[in-house]
This record gives sequence, structure tokens and C-alpha cells, in this order.
Amino acid sequence: MRHRLSGRKLNRTSTHRKAMFANMTVSLLTHEQIKTTLPKAKDLRKFADKMISLGKRGDLHARRQAFSFLRSDEAVSKLFSTLADRYKERPGGYTRVLKAGFRYGDAAPMAFIELVDRDPEAKGAEDKARVEAEREFDETPEEE
Repeated sequence: MRHRLSGRKLNRTSTHRKAMFANMTVSLLTHEQIKTTLPKAKDLRKFADKMISLGKRGDLHARRQAFSFLRSDEAVSKLFSTLADRYKERPGGYTRVLKAGFRYGDAAPMAFIELVDRDPEAKGAEDKARVEAEREFDETPEEE
């Protein structure tokens, strides 16, 4: 019997699940929208909402708790500055799950999970900046 047990096992060990959701939470906070399977998206809501609530608290202990889960300085700084200010008046429900059809290979149900009131420019901004920096590096003439 599964009385009082929450969350799906997703056919993974507990350590793999914890690492996967930490990585997915960092991606969601960075890009503000990601595409994944529907069960993963539904379980990810719990982790993302908890991190945003920590960001809204804003004290040192909350920052340390967030970093111990996320392990990313960039994500923690965005969480405690940009996202905390954006959601300071909102009592909860910071994420939205939108169904997105089925995956071609195995017909798994797919979904987009995104932050409510998200910034459309944040999606892929990190990758665009990296590509631009690589392009500038490649165009610099080499001295011989």
C-alpha cells in the first residue's frame, strides 16, 4: 500500500531522481520554459515552487537551502533577485504545465512547463550569448 507517499518513482533510483529534478529545476529557472514528459513536468512543479518560495523569503538560510539543492550560482542569484521580485505578491502557483502532444519515438505524453508571467526573452538567452561569444572569438584574426 502507498499510503501517504507522494511523487512518482519514474523507474529511477532515489539519487537519480533527486539529481534529475535538481537539474530540471535549474533549467526551468534559467530558461523559464522547458519541454519534458508530462509525469516529470507534474512532479517538477513541487520542486520549482518550493525554490521560488525560498527566493521570496530572501534570507541567508533560504539562500543556502536553495544552493544545496540547485548547485548553481547563476540560478540561485536569478532566483533571489529577478524571480523573487516578480512573484513577491503572488501567494503560490508559480508554474504552469501545458500538454504538448506525444513524442515521436515512444509516444510518451509530452508537456511544456513554464513559469507564470515568464520573460519570453529568457528562453535560450544563455545559448545565444554563448554562440555569439564563440562567433566573436572565431572572427578575431590570429597573429602569426
